[in-house]
Amino acid sequence: MSIRHGLLALLEHGPRYGSQLRTEFESRTGATWPLNVGQVYTTLGRLERDGLVAQNGEDGAGHALYAITDAGRAELRTWFERPVDRTSPARDELAIKLAMAVGAPGVDIREVIQSQRRHTVQAMQDYTRLKAQALTALEAGGSRERDDVAWLLVLEQLIFQTEAEARWLDHCESRLIRLSATAPAPGPATPPATAPATAPVAGAVSGQGARRGPGAGDGGRGAAGGSRGAPGGPGGGRAR
Repeated sequence: MSIRHGLLALLEHGPRYGSQLRTEFESRTGATWPLNVGQVYTTLGRLERDGLVAQNGEDGAGHALYAITDAGRAELRTWFERPVDRTSPARDELAIKLAMAVGAPGVDIREVIQSQRRHTVQAMQDYTRLKAQALTALEAGGSRERDDVAWLLVLEQLIFQTEAEARWLDHCESRLIRLSATAPAPGPATPPATAPATAPVAGAVSGQGARRGPGAGDGGRGAAGGSRGAPGGPGGGRAR
């Protein structure tokens, strides 16, 4: 939002003081982007430094008045003629939030989307109600017609913006559903590692090796028999 150029546009209608500029700015925009007096005077000081405005005496109440200069009018014309730059968009908190929610542990991104959609739809309904009030005021006419038209334009921009956001959220949810449907199924669980062999089993394997070894005779069979008769094993139970 260009406060700088907004103040120049108001000053083109004649000299103004700080509080008056704040009131007129908020009247034009419906206080959608509220200003404080300090912010206005800081901006006026920079405009004066750049030669775009100049102090122009005081009003009857002693308020310092500011007037636009020729350089300020040229700057204002350039601003109106130059398209708003969209190549470097401002940071969008919602887009950043959803981007960070993808794959975040413990975050249900679909719930984040649904919660935001409820808020966006409510805001759109509020803006639509305010638009109806603005249209009623515009149809009634009066000295504030210019401000009513300006406020109506701002409201319609907010309505279109929330409508687009709601459609984008629907699109995000649909995309997540499609991606989850086409994601590969998880593979089979990895079997547990085989436990190390115990001492009795090792002894049995040694006995088998003795039977297979060259020159193994009755001694080899005796070793195997000894293993079968080990205490606590099946053979030992039969021996008893």
